[in-house]
Amino acid sequence: MDKKDNPMSRLMELAAPYKGEYVLSVILAILGVAAGLLPFFAVSKIVILLMDGETSVAVYMEWCLIAGIGFLGKVCFANLSTLVSHTATFATLAEIRLKLADKLTRVPMGYMINTPSGELKNVLVDRVEGMETTLAHLVPELTANLCIPICILIYLLFLDWRMALAALITLPIGMLCYKGMANGYEEKFQGLIMRVRKMTSTVVEYIGGIEVIKAFNQSANSYQKYSDAVEDNASYAVNWMKSVQLYKSMLVTIWPSVLVCVLPIGCVLYRNGSLSVPAFVTCIVLSLGIITPILNAMNFTDSISQMKSVVGELCAVLDEKELDRPETPVSIHSSNIVLENVSFSYESEKPLLKNINLSIPENSITAFVGPSGGGKSTITKLIAGFWDVTNGTVKLDGIDIRKIPLSQLMDNIAYISQDNYLFDETVLENIRMGKPSATDEEVYQAARDCGCYDFILNLENGFQTVVGGAGGHLSGGERQRIAIARAVLKNAPIVILDEATAYIDAENEALIQEAMAKVIAGKTVLMIAHRLSTITDADKIVVVKDGQIIGEGTHENLLTSCMLYQEMWKAHMDTKDVA
Repeated sequence: MDKKDNPMSRLMELAAPYKGEYVLSVILAILGVAAGLLPFFAVSKIVILLMDGETSVAVYMEWCLIAGIGFLGKVCFANLSTLVSHTATFATLAEIRLKLADKLTRVPMGYMINTPSGELKNVLVDRVEGMETTLAHLVPELTANLCIPICILIYLLFLDWRMALAALITLPIGMLCYKGMANGYEEKFQGLIMRVRKMTSTVVEYIGGIEVIKAFNQSANSYQKYSDAVEDNASYAVNWMKSVQLYKSMLVTIWPSVLVCVLPIGCVLYRNGSLSVPAFVTCIVLSLGIITPILNAMNFTDSISQMKSVVGELCAVLDEKELDRPETPVSIHSSNIVLENVSFSYESEKPLLKNINLSIPENSITAFVGPSGGGKSTITKLIAGFWDVTNGTVKLDGIDIRKIPLSQLMDNIAYISQDNYLFDETVLENIRMGKPSATDEEVYQAARDCGCYDFILNLENGFQTVVGGAGGHLSGGERQRIAIARAVLKNAPIVILDEATAYIDAENEALIQEAMAKVIAGKTVLMIAHRLSTITDADKIVVVKDGQIIGEGTHENLLTSCMLYQEMWKAHMDTKDVA
């Protein structure tokens, strides 16, 4: 397997800056387990002393003290190991989150748009956080629990190789049981994860849509879908547990039964005079310390599979193709836009755009119309650099936008969509995002310019009003007007309006149209409109259908030259007449 495709290898790469801390935690964990063996040695020694008739209390106290020191050392080393490994793990997880956040700034904007925010949040927060316990304990404890049995066996081999082999008799039988348990484990674990996600998604959908479910009397159907997902998850987990229960029962019965082999073999060797009493007692006591660490190591099976799944998701984001852009700014003198033979498709999908050729002059208004899904928004998003074209070029002032640093391209474009996001900050700071260096007065002026100054002052705390997550404390119209103020403050030479008033009521639409007139004055404007009456004065109207331009020109020209535009205009006028 390629190292890049191995989740655990990738995890080691991500944790590499803290390799020293993890090595130290492993050493401390091994010392802790080793210290935990001292009581075994002490007990065996005390038993031997009793059998020899030792009467000195001081000798017994000495070995009891050694046992106590061993127990105390085990606790101290284990706690130190946990502290070091957790410190390294928290730093590693912080590093992973920073890498993910940095990655998201360099992937195509289209990836961000097409990926549900809940999915990204799940990766950045929940899945990364879920690694904490496993990563902090897996590295030191798994290593220690594997090293200690090996050390015991080596000691037993020096003490008496026959007793060492006797202590191992149950091991191969247990390994066969473990193999039966582990058969198809990865696939079954992934199946369980898939069902848990489906169940979670169904629960979220059920709760989020409860209002619609009740309004349309769909409670029974929706509950059935939810119930089916829960039952599917439960039955899958139960069936999996049933399939391994026999192996598990045999394993936990056979492996701890090491004395069943050690005692009779030791007795035979003792009776034959080939095994001394001290060696016999020591072998009995130490053999008890072999299986427990191995059983503890087995408990990490789930953790390792879970870790592989999580790292796989993280790497899927980290390996996402980035926009290849230069760092050095270029000289841009105009906002002329040209698309030459542009085609675009997502990976392994049919083309969304085919051989688009279009010229958009500086300081002009170009409107895009056409059936839903025809490619209007895709064209504007390619111009904004959300994706790279599959074929052809998009040029700004004669420069291929792939040769322009992404930050510089974004400085030249103000993008206003139908659903603009506001952060859980004050109105002032949300507007200031258009120009982070702007003074408060510049923000106020931008609000005045787009006609939302008065409505902001009427909010509870004026410009210091916190708008809530995603602007949830404001109406849709209010959020849109603040987004427009942000664009006014940015003062970019190119403005893209992606159905900016699609979901706004008539009263707010009039206010927003007036505000947008301030935004687009003297700019190169690209707009996608859902009402044709708002674009009749555009310098150019582009009709897009099935990923191709089937007509372009002024409103009057298209009414005579483009059948689709004629039909759309007729439908629009009929709707107005009915209204």
